[in-house]
Amino acid sequence: MDAHEVNRVRATLALFIADVFASVPRKDQRAKGDCYLRGLMLDGRRKSIQAMASRLPDGNEQNLQQFVNQSTWDPVPVQRRINERMLPLIDPAAWVIDDVSVPKDGQMSVGVAPQYCGALGKRANCQVSVSVHAASDTASCPLQWRLFLPAEWASDSHRRARTVIPPEATHREKWRLALDMLDTLADWGMTPPAVVADAAYGTNAHLRAALSDRRIAYVLAVRSDVTAHPFDAKPVAPDRNGAIGCWPQPRYRNPAPSLSALAAGLDPEAFTTLTWRHGSRGELRSRFAAVRVRPAGKAVERPIRAAASAEQGWWDGVLPDCWLLVEWPEDAEAPTDYWLSNLPAGTSITDLVRLAKVRWRIEHDYRELKHGLGLGHFEGRSWPGWHHHVTLVTAAHAFLTEQRLSPKVPGPVSPSIRSSTPSRTR
Repeated sequence: MDAHEVNRVRATLALFIADVFASVPRKDQRAKGDCYLRGLMLDGRRKSIQAMASRLPDGNEQNLQQFVNQSTWDPVPVQRRINERMLPLIDPAAWVIDDVSVPKDGQMSVGVAPQYCGALGKRANCQVSVSVHAASDTASCPLQWRLFLPAEWASDSHRRARTVIPPEATHREKWRLALDMLDTLADWGMTPPAVVADAAYGTNAHLRAALSDRRIAYVLAVRSDVTAHPFDAKPVAPDRNGAIGCWPQPRYRNPAPSLSALAAGLDPEAFTTLTWRHGSRGELRSRFAAVRVRPAGKAVERPIRAAASAEQGWWDGVLPDCWLLVEWPEDAEAPTDYWLSNLPAGTSITDLVRLAKVRWRIEHDYRELKHGLGLGHFEGRSWPGWHHHVTLVTAAHAFLTEQRLSPKVPGPVSPSIRSSTPSRTR
């Protein structure tokens, strides 16, 4: 946005700030929030505090630095209010789990470490954050962020003190951070219609089990080497050897094949051509097949066996079934993509494909958040500063999304959260 556009919507922005930052106690802090958001939305390649302050007529670099890096205002109520406004407006088809990396120099920015950096496509010194987004075919918005702390940060007391990391924040795997965010949103009364994620998350059987335990529907991309038994495979107990000893436990007699092997064995007529959306270059179409399978592997079997043994003293060996969705484009020699889903057996393949492909929408988020709104331009190093900055960037993105979707309609006064799955049980 240029300065003229910002001035045109100043009154609307003031109402947005008054609502979203109502939990911030001091008037001068809310005024700095207004200034920071305008700086993020103004044109300009860099959205560091120094660069924004130089472009704003009321920009004061020292005041903005203090507001973001040293001020004690709590970003959590601000995040919650943003979610309350945005979820009814977007009416998401799904929530998307993803992560984003920001290259960094030096060793003192909070959470920085040599790790895989998606922005560079290789291992590099960077920060990584995990996020949950609400997405529909027309809009999306980030709901929650968690900064990933690599294992080396768990015991580095010097860097933790310098970057003001709270004692309770420690190393947690990215999939656990995603669950933490879903749990926080559930505590706020917000539940997803479904959760989708790429194979970096979906291949993890622990994440899939945790989502099912929370009664959250999912359509998760997985790697082709994930194993599963055909739906009609049945576990068999071998004959007892002699009159003493334990009765043999039922188990599947044949090793579980990979998803790629299962897909290769499907009848060609199992695949149907579907269009999932209209892109800038026309219809996006491909061939898909959906079959019921029983995911296998020790990470799947152990918790099921333990739960069955605790409840009834034995396990019949039957693994739960779910959907396997396979994409095999006509011009490809083999299937290219695989998803597992716990949606009901009566779900149509059209709905499965629509959800599997909704992840494209948040790429718009990341482009705007990173390049237009300065998500990766923050030059502070502290834990509080990072959380303040991503909350302010999220607020700027939410405001712009509201203007695009309903430029003359104020945000809802109270949440009205759409959910097509039962609430999470605790």
